[in-house]
Amino acid sequence: MVSEPYSVCVYCSASVDDPAALELSRLVGAEIGRRGWQLVSGGGHVSMMGAVATAARAAGAKTVGVIPKKLVHREMADVESDELIVTDSMRERKQIMDERADAFLTLPGGLGTLEELFETWTGGYLGMHDKPVVVLDLDGHYRGLFAWLEQLRERGFAGRAALERVVLTDDLAAAFDALDPGL
Repeated sequence: MVSEPYSVCVYCSASVDDPAALELSRLVGAEIGRRGWQLVSGGGHVSMMGAVATAARAAGAKTVGVIPKKLVHREMADVESDELIVTDSMRERKQIMDERADAFLTLPGGLGTLEELFETWTGGYLGMHDKPVVVLDLDGHYRGLFAWLEQLRERGFAGRAALERVVLTDDLAAAFDALDPGL
């Protein structure tokens, strides 16, 4: 029996066309492939999500896309994925992505990306998984969010251990070091 490669789930935008964000996505996908890892993504072939998957495949990575029926046309389902899973709901999508991933990497994104990050982060903090959760913060995209989270900690609404459960970095190499099971 062949074992599956180490799988990284990448959360990111499916709507932005910012050149720097798209380039970051390509770099992330290429690095996943260079390491011989597998990509688990939201299954869309647009914006950052599509750029990560395309670059990962070009670098030799297997890609698994997970997309709800309602988004198949909106996010142009990534039919080039090695495995494309179409779900009935967003909840089912996230559950499958969580189950298929060994680690989670969040790139710049909006509400959907934040929702995925917080659910994964909270699950790790509550002991539902012990998988790495990393945020690669391009150009301070999440700076305000993490400043606010620090204020929550200072006011007693979030503990230091909860905030330390995620690795926040603006450096690609540091992000992959934090994801790497061998380090």
